[in-house]
Amino acid sequence: MVLLADSGSTKVHWCLVTASGQYSDVFTDGINPLFQTSDAMRNSICNQLLPKISQLLWAGTLTHVFFYGAGCTPEKKVYVQKALEAVFKKAEVSVESDMLGAARGLLGHTPGVACILGTGSGSCFYDGEKIDWCVPSLGYILGDEGSAAVLGKRLVGDLLKNQLGDDLKEFFFEEYNTSMADIIEKVYRQPFPNRFLAKLSKFCADHIDDPRIHNLVYDHFVQFIRRNLVQYKASAPIGFVGSIAYYYKPVLEEAMKAEGLPMGTILKDPIEGLKEYHKDVIIPTTE
Repeated sequence: MVLLADSGSTKVHWCLVTASGQYSDVFTDGINPLFQTSDAMRNSICNQLLPKISQLLWAGTLTHVFFYGAGCTPEKKVYVQKALEAVFKKAEVSVESDMLGAARGLLGHTPGVACILGTGSGSCFYDGEKIDWCVPSLGYILGDEGSAAVLGKRLVGDLLKNQLGDDLKEFFFEEYNTSMADIIEKVYRQPFPNRFLAKLSKFCADHIDDPRIHNLVYDHFVQFIRRNLVQYKASAPIGFVGSIAYYYKPVLEEAMKAEGLPMGTILKDPIEGLKEYHKDVIIPTTE
């Protein structure tokens, strides 16, 4: 059996694939070595994942774990690997960036440009096996254009600065049962402000028909395109994974067309493509 994982800052999509091709999907809180220690990540795996998959492990030996995650830089991925190896002692563990997971899930072995628009954002040129080069995403403070966290940050900033009208500001406070003081507290004094801001971005999806919100989201994508994608000078279609790309597809397509870039596949997450990419190691095994 093989365990696949696509991890953002908000959630991990785990997929346990048996030798016969059957699979089970499980979701847990996000794992990110930029914000968590190995012990914290191991505890998350033990407390959230294992209770959900333990009853499935009787079907055979877990031979491989392929984990693709946000924050899994060459310097940080060793901490995720340590946490996984402590839990799955008999499996061969591979940890790579969520960007490589997106590229393999979208493009398989075909070269091209792959993008992530989820809680965070990223993009890369993929040579068919590995990432050839990428424009740095820089996180939600310095970059992450196109992401849910930055969309939430822009939305809240515009609302609190009275840029979107009193009616939208009142709707927002009512729908989220929040206030300026509460937002300031959660952004500046509590952990994972990127997750908090990403959740607030849902307000844009709920009100996308309002021209003010549509324009905000459209400009959000234009900034991602101009600050990231134009640097790749791509002639082939550009693919996207992530909830923001998936749920705001019409606006993203509108921005791509206006900026003169070719639109490729949009997936909610890369797991389906990763199943195909790693199919060669899904072989019958027994204890």
